[in-house]
Amino acid sequence: MNEEPLQKDVLDALDDAGLQEIAGLLGTDAAGAREVVGTTVSEFSGGLQDRAVTDPGEVQQAYAEAQEAPLSGVATLGGMGGLGGMGTGGLMGGLLARISRPVANAVARKTGLPPATVARVIDLVIPVLLSVLTRRAARGTRK
Repeated sequence: MNEEPLQKDVLDALDDAGLQEIAGLLGTDAAGAREVVGTTVSEFSGGLQDRAVTDPGEVQQAYAEAQEAPLSGVATLGGMGGLGGMGTGGLMGGLLARISRPVANAVARKTGLPPATVARVIDLVIPVLLSVLTRRAARGTRK
C-alpha cells in the first residue's frame, strides 16, 4: 500500500499494539488492519476537505484551536466510550465525530466490512487521528 503522509503518521502513532487490536476486531492480520486504517484515514481526509468547502470557517476554527492548545497525546482524550467522548477533543474532535458516520459507510462499501465493525475501528482511529492532526496543526502542516 502506498501510504499518504497522513496515513503513515496515523499508522506510526497506532504502533503494533494498536494495529493488533484493530486486527482482532476485524478478524485479520496486521496487514489487513493497516489497509482498513489507511482507507479510513483517506476517507476522513476527504471528509475534512469536503467540509472545508462547505463550511470553511468550521475547519479553519478547528485547526486554529488545535494550534493554540495542542494535545500531548491520545491519553488526553480519556475514556472515549464511543464518539460521545469527543467533546474533550475540542472543535477538531467534534468535526471528526460529525463526519464519522459517512466515513464508516464509505469504508464499509470499499472494504465489504459491516458498517458496525468499521464504526468500532473508527472509535479506535479517531483519537489517534485527532492527535496527529493536532500535532500537525501546531507545526503548521496540513497534508
